[in-house]
Amino acid sequence: MTVHEPDTMARPGVARRHFLAGMAALGASVALPRGESRAQPAATKPGRIDVHHHLFPPTYVAEARARKATEGIVNDWTPEKSVEDMDRAGVAVAILSLAAGGVSFVDASGLARLARECNDYAAKLVADHPGRFGMFATMPLPNVEATLREIEYAFETLKADGVAFLTNYGDKWLGDPAFAPVMTELNRRRAVVWTHPTTANCCRNLVPDVPPSIVEWGTDTTRTIASLVFSGTAARCPDMKVIFSHGGGTMPFLMERFVRLPLTNKNLAARVPNGVEHELRKFYYDTAQVANPAPLAALLKVVPTSQVVFGTDFPYRVSMDYVKGLGSYGFSASDLGAIDRDNAVRLLPRFKA
Repeated sequence: MTVHEPDTMARPGVARRHFLAGMAALGASVALPRGESRAQPAATKPGRIDVHHHLFPPTYVAEARARKATEGIVNDWTPEKSVEDMDRAGVAVAILSLAAGGVSFVDASGLARLARECNDYAAKLVADHPGRFGMFATMPLPNVEATLREIEYAFETLKADGVAFLTNYGDKWLGDPAFAPVMTELNRRRAVVWTHPTTANCCRNLVPDVPPSIVEWGTDTTRTIASLVFSGTAARCPDMKVIFSHGGGTMPFLMERFVRLPLTNKNLAARVPNGVEHELRKFYYDTAQVANPAPLAALLKVVPTSQVVFGTDFPYRVSMDYVKGLGSYGFSASDLGAIDRDNAVRLLPRFKA
């Protein structure tokens, strides 16, 4: 699988840094590149919070290379490049997550190991760049027991800001009954859950010369939204705070179909007792790859501005693309400030200061 795109709360402080100071024993998989500088928090007024910002830990890159599942943009990333891009665009904080595909390119026996190594590395970046980075911890689904262990480790030990899931795992989307114990635990923790699309087994290489990220990823985001809503998971787990990448994919364009479906199916209606619109309007949606008038207009007919959060997809895109795109849409100053920062602060209050 080629990793590419064209396109709970942490408590900062002594406990985190004391634990992470001893993580050098984890070896080269957690060590930062030699000579890395430590960026300091921006001294100016509070800036943007980017909830869709990718990192590429050394062990992740090495394993992806070994499986020919990587490309230049992955190999060339460094934490310094992230900070430089953030500074150019007035981004105060980036919440780090793995790129599309997560750790799914390794076999089942390696999922939990690689997820742990990536999470340890991300946590060290957070500690070494105070106030600049947060993290959404990688989860080793479809292994449910390993995922429950990683949730505990991510929140209790690493003080992660949330967890990151793919939209699908083979032939299962996030509302699948097999994943119910995971969703129940995240609801109990009132966790932030960020999702990123990937290509499902059903839908690879469908259109010659058009990568799946162009059409299929928006569709798969919609599939997992449908899975969470129509399985009853969204209503059953109201305290999870779910962020969908790329403006919710194609969901805004399918709104009429979503809303009408329970009207013709009593079993589905029982799973959305508060209505489809209620569930869709409580989710959050990031702006990565949708800072364009057409998708923004569609999304904002479904949800209020309060549910839209700033995301860039760095390093596949640069942050200034989104500063310009959102700035030219015609938002009021208060709505733009909410998208840039305030909505994310509601989800991640440790970054309020």
